[in-house]
Amino acid sequence: MLQVDIPASVRTDFGKGASRRLRMDDKTPAVVYGGGDNALSLKFEAAQLYKKLFDIHGRNAVVTLNIDGDDKKARHVLIKDVQMDPITDRPIHVDFHEISLDTAREFVVPIKYTGTAKGVDLGGDLMISKTKVRLKGRPLDIPDDITIDVTPLKRGETGITYGDLQLPESVEVLDKKTVVCVSVS
Repeated sequence: MLQVDIPASVRTDFGKGASRRLRMDDKTPAVVYGGGDNALSLKFEAAQLYKKLFDIHGRNAVVTLNIDGDDKKARHVLIKDVQMDPITDRPIHVDFHEISLDTAREFVVPIKYTGTAKGVDLGGDLMISKTKVRLKGRPLDIPDDITIDVTPLKRGETGITYGDLQLPESVEVLDKKTVVCVSVS
């Protein structure tokens, strides 16, 4: 899984007015929930946060927050919600959820297909029925995506199922393993 480090500072001013002042100073307010503690209010450099969020947009990523003024110093989080300005398309607030890297969690991972199936060369049609799979495992063991080579598929075969996916040993498929991801008809 993708890992990203983002520096942050603890925020001491709260409310709508304080958040507006932060945004005028090119900072973005945020909150970290979970971890057994009270919610922690943070602020980020807006340009740096925007660049990092743009890099990980639409992907599963563990974000390590390096926080100035926090006794824990670094927290591992997942992005829960990003509120965007409708005009500038810049983030105006971010919610994070603190996680443990040793605890298994559920993730939805995209499936990518490569190659040209033998059955397609012989006049068949490639039938892609699944583009995502639900996996459970420790966050750093989850792959960014799963690539399936469809080259050996012939016409009329059962196809490739969730049970055929090549995954790390510590990761399990939560969907039925008999579900067909891709086949040639």
